[in-house]
Amino acid sequence: MSASNEFPLSEAPDSGRRGLFSISMVLFSFTFFTGTMFAGGKLGVAFPIVEMLWIATIGNSLLAIYAAALGWIAARSGLNTVLMGRFCFGEAGSRLSDFLLGFAELGWYAWGTATVAISLVRLLALPEWLTIPLMVLFGLGFCITALVGFKGLDMLSRVSVPLMFVLLVVSMWIATRHAGGWQGMTTIAPSQSMGWSAAITMVFGTFASGATQATNWTRMARGSGPAIGASLISFLIGNGLMVVAGAWCAVVYQQSDIVAVMMLQGLSVAAVIMLCLNLWTIQGPTIYNVSAAACHLLRSERRRTLTLLSAGIGIILAIGGMYEMLIPFLVLLGSIIPPVGGVIIADYWFHRRGRYPSVQSAQLPRYNWAGLTAYGLGALCACFSPWVAPLVGIGVAALSYILLTGLARRSVAATQRQ
Repeated sequence: MSASNEFPLSEAPDSGRRGLFSISMVLFSFTFFTGTMFAGGKLGVAFPIVEMLWIATIGNSLLAIYAAALGWIAARSGLNTVLMGRFCFGEAGSRLSDFLLGFAELGWYAWGTATVAISLVRLLALPEWLTIPLMVLFGLGFCITALVGFKGLDMLSRVSVPLMFVLLVVSMWIATRHAGGWQGMTTIAPSQSMGWSAAITMVFGTFASGATQATNWTRMARGSGPAIGASLISFLIGNGLMVVAGAWCAVVYQQSDIVAVMMLQGLSVAAVIMLCLNLWTIQGPTIYNVSAAACHLLRSERRRTLTLLSAGIGIILAIGGMYEMLIPFLVLLGSIIPPVGGVIIADYWFHRRGRYPSVQSAQLPRYNWAGLTAYGLGALCACFSPWVAPLVGIGVAALSYILLTGLARRSVAATQRQ
């Protein structure tokens, strides 16, 4: 198998493993996402500054722990999420997780492609007719980085992440000065309202699909320590900074659109650069995730071909109006994606006792009905839960799987005794 394909259908070999810094930088670029800042902006207009910081801390801590739990399994096994799905959903049943994860990332790719085109037309006062050509241009351009594979993502992130970090700090400093310092920020009353449960769900849900698929990179870690450390650092600090930055500035200006905020701060040129650079760093890993899921769905190792095909579908969705669908899309993802991780965690630690057999030699059923049923229960409960939907989905799916596999073992044991 060509190294450029990065073993989409097998375990990551020792020769392909990387250290904490390399994994962390790619995951940092993955979590430095403009969409997360927009979500943070909605927190900033709905909560006082102190409450907002508590919500951001709780939500991102939960998200980081979830990502680290899957990263731990990925590093130990060398498998990504779609390959893990074979063991808990079955050989054919695993196509459920392939479809769900590919759908989630493809939606994000379409939204990012549409966002950069629409925002550039507005920021630079370009003719409206340029919007669709720009969507096509950026949609194809973003996937070029993913075609290079891990090395391309790693190189791009080493440049983009530090620059993005500096810009965020400058924006937050200007906002704090305009508010009259910390004391001034504590006196600003929110203009909208939102419950704590909904807010934590938003923080967790905005990157739940990304955390579920971060195993595409944490499986390349040299050990469990680097995988867990990279997941905790990247999702807690990286994703946390994006949420807090968007919310921090929104508290001051009562404006949830971070690009509009930077224009108010006199950072219009920086806003354009930030938007393009930020979305470029996230769109590469996003379409990479889509191609990884598509490789497993179709049982194909032609990752580059599937990357181009996925990018084409993303462009069509962007032109079709994905930009306007962000909020309902996030609500949907927060309910249907996390239960996948819940079943995987329960299967690996409780059913298989922390060890997978080889993907190539494992004798797996076409459908693992315990896993599929547990996922369905978790997703259903998450959809109708008044509490933090992702946590409900993970918990119900994991507990259901443990119960169902336990009952199956007892049934088999009883049959053998007879």
